Amino acid sequence: MKNWLKLLPFWVPGLLLYAGLFIYPTITGFYYSFTNWDGLSPSYQFIGLENYVTVSQDIVFQKSLINNLKFMVAVVLSQSVISLLLAVQLTRQSKAIVALRALYFLPTILSSVSVGFIWTFIYDPTLGSLNGLLELVGLSSWTHNWIGDSTIAIFSIAAVQAWAHIGQMVILFVAGLQSIPKELLESARLDGAGRLGLFFRITWPLLAPAAAIVVSYTTIQSFKAFDLVFTMTGGGPAYSTEILSTYIYSSAFMSYTFGRAATGSVFFLALISFITFLQFRLLRTDRISY
Repeated sequence: MKNWLKLLPFWVPGLLLYAGLFIYPTITGFYYSFTNWDGLSPSYQFIGLENYVTVSQDIVFQKSLINNLKFMVAVVLSQSVISLLLAVQLTRQSKAIVALRALYFLPTILSSVSVGFIWTFIYDPTLGSLNGLLELVGLSSWTHNWIGDSTIAIFSIAAVQAWAHIGQMVILFVAGLQSIPKELLESARLDGAGRLGLFFRITWPLLAPAAAIVVSYTTIQSFKAFDLVFTMTGGGPAYSTEILSTYIYSSAFMSYTFGRAATGSVFFLALISFITFLQFRLLRTDRISY
């Protein structure tokens, strides 16, 4: 009891900040999802589940949900796999390796808006360097209107998202790989284990906690890619890159239907929580013993 009282001054400030910046806004947003508040009027009405019915039947919301799931799968798979492959090659300690880690991490320090503008120019169908490079190497048939074609626009933005954040995931994977006891790896090699056997029987099971963090963090990033999508396409063409965060923004600040925006936020929070829970359960980090 005395120890608990001694620690009280340390955790109360953090709890107050958490309550003021997360718990209270979450509860308030959940409450507004049952109202018809427009975000400006001092008065509003309680309308029950009407917003939930309206939003769930909204074609644009349905498209944004499907687009967000496509975006999430593309980003999580590409970013996790590529960052893991790079991390395996960057576990050694040398000046060149440290320089490469810094190089891969460099895009992470750029703002998403800057990244969006840079890649919008790269993807430009007439002046962009990507199509220019493809034509230069004789792959003119591969040139495309990368963010103007509704069939591939969401995946083009997903590639940019992965490029911008792979460096973060590489650092996490490198830390996880370096924490694996070298004695285990040496013992397995002496027993005749090959590279694939070492990876799947020793490295991957011990790396699963780091992988769980990478996958869950990447998932949350993919749902919070508002600034990148808004900068590059604004949700177009024909809502093909509309995701949940841009849908919420449009409902709140373009249509002034804050009640529906709050409802979209509730769906947003529930979906992220459910997907993250499934990921942690599938990776089974709680069953890993060292």
